Amino acid sequence: MTVKPRNFSEIDSALLSNRVREELARRRMTRQGLADAAKISISTLEKVLAGRRAFTLGTIVRLEEGLGAKLLDRPNGSQHAAPSHSGTAPDGLGNYNRAAVAWLEGSYLTLRPSFGDKGAVYAYRTDITWDDAASSLVFREVERTDKDYAQFGSVAVPHQSGHIYLVTNRHGQHRMIVVARPTIHGEMHGLLTTLQSGRGAHLSPVATPIVLKSLKKDSKAHYGRIATGHPSFNAYSGLLRKTLAENFAAFLQA
Repeated sequence: MTVKPRNFSEIDSALLSNRVREELARRRMTRQGLADAAKISISTLEKVLAGRRAFTLGTIVRLEEGLGAKLLDRPNGSQHAAPSHSGTAPDGLGNYNRAAVAWLEGSYLTLRPSFGDKGAVYAYRTDITWDDAASSLVFREVERTDKDYAQFGSVAVPHQSGHIYLVTNRHGQHRMIVVARPTIHGEMHGLLTTLQSGRGAHLSPVATPIVLKSLKKDSKAHYGRIATGHPSFNAYSGLLRKTLAENFAAFLQA
């Protein structure tokens, strides 16, 4: 449930604390992970959750950004108005309802080329779930060896393009995955656009093929850097090559 204060001083800290804990459990997120994503200290987070420090508007906004969910229903007309909880996603995500996208919910083996080991494949898991607070699908990356770079955000499913968009927006910095709808084998092929670390603090835009393959309950997958010689390398690299070979995506040059 969301909290509906008539004014900021009437916010019920206990309800807010419970709401944050609920979102942490739903996303399988640690408190340290939330503190890092929200750019607050773990000490501050622990104190507000324990009731030893009052929630401030700034802390709430940061927690909302870190969780990717609203904790407060703002007054009518606010720039940060909360979702309607109508069961229909906002227009910016495609106006879909949950029943129409239920087939997308689940866990996906996620493959892309490794940025740090040429020729290797980097594998992790992406979970797509319905978030009642956001009234939309959301995604979260797990099983990443570089946990500090794990992404989470919104899922857009517009009717017009027939593609699916996994969008991270943190403080105006965007990362986006665009994939085609699943093949008969449960594979979604497309492109990832993000920033790659270079020398020192240098960052460069990069685009790379990416594949999300549906994981069944009894599926076994290997995660991390999958190099030549690994038992899963041929299968994983073959899926990535298929992305460009079968025209699910393309790189264009002038």
